[in-house]
This record gives sequence, structure tokens and C-alpha cells, in this order.
Amino acid sequence: MISEDILFSYGAKAEKYQPDEFIFHEGTSSKFYFQIIYGTVKLNNFLENGKEFVYGFPFDGHCIGESYLFTNHSYAINAMAVTECEIIRLEKNAFLKLLSSDPEFHFRINQYTADRLHFRYIISSLLSIRDPAVKLKMLLDYLKSYFDYDTPYSFEVPYTRNQLAALTGLRVETVIRTLKKMEKQALVKINNAKIQY
Repeated sequence: MISEDILFSYGAKAEKYQPDEFIFHEGTSSKFYFQIIYGTVKLNNFLENGKEFVYGFPFDGHCIGESYLFTNHSYAINAMAVTECEIIRLEKNAFLKLLSSDPEFHFRINQYTADRLHFRYIISSLLSIRDPAVKLKMLLDYLKSYFDYDTPYSFEVPYTRNQLAALTGLRVETVIRTLKKMEKQALVKINNAKIQY
């Protein structure tokens, strides 16, 4: 998103997080711009019935919770480390000063936020679809185009079967079964447990 050197020149610090550690909590106010150096983060809510709703799994290079820096709203989501992560934290006022220094930074953040919002619309629409193969295909089509791949099997899906289940609202067993069917239909290839689409 933004060069790490530029972020550090504005006073950012790198913090390490362990799996299942919260980066920020739902209901707290935003005080930092977060950008992932490495690792995978889960954006989620925990529902009253103990279930979890997952919005996405941003990873290396992505920023998280950036839209809250432009409002007075508290976070409506949690951000949790899925793997060991190193994340850059830049204080909100320094981040806003950085954005005002060059319109290009503002444009990049707006474009990224718009892409993320589009992804959330795609995820939300999946909830109304009953056929697991259609759900997975829609998600994989979106991911493949987002990462700019277009030939068959050229895209290695960056998510585990558990993560695909969380994003689609399916059970893990259903995802595994559906991927096997998709493999028989030559829609995906599975090599060493990696999904190629």
C-alpha cells in the first residue's frame, strides 16, 4: 500500500503478533494505521450464539481497518492474527499528515478501500446462494481476477480450506467435498494440498 520506509519516516513502529492475538477489538476507537509486513490476519465478528462471521483474510502488504481513520466510529470488527504477523503501526495523526502530503497516497488508500468494500459485497452475496460449488466458484473467480490471473490453473489460492469455509459460510467438510468434485470437473487442480484455479 504505502512504502514501509515512508511509514517509518513518519514515526511508524513494527509490532509482532502471535496467532489468535488481537490487533484491535470491535467497539474500540481507531488510533493507528496498520499495514501487514508478513502474516495473515482475520477480520471477524463473534455473534451472540458463539458463531463467527469472517469478512476476510488480508495478508502481506495489505492494510487493515484503514476506513475507521476517517470517521469517529468505533471498530465494528475485530482483527486477529491467524499466523505469526509483523505489522506496521502508524499513529492516526501522523497517518493523516502523510496522506495530506501527497494526493497519490490518498488515492491509493481510497482505491484499496473501494476494492475491499467490493469484496465484502461479493462475500455478502454468497450467503444467499445454496449451491456450494457456485459459492466457491464465485469466490475463486473474484480472487483470480483480483490478483490478475486469467489462464486455467495459473492462480494458487492463498487460503486454506478452513478459510474458504469461513468466507463462504460452508462447513469445512463441504468445501473439501466440493473441491474434489470441482477437480473431477477439471475446474481446479489440487497439487500437494494447494488449490490451483
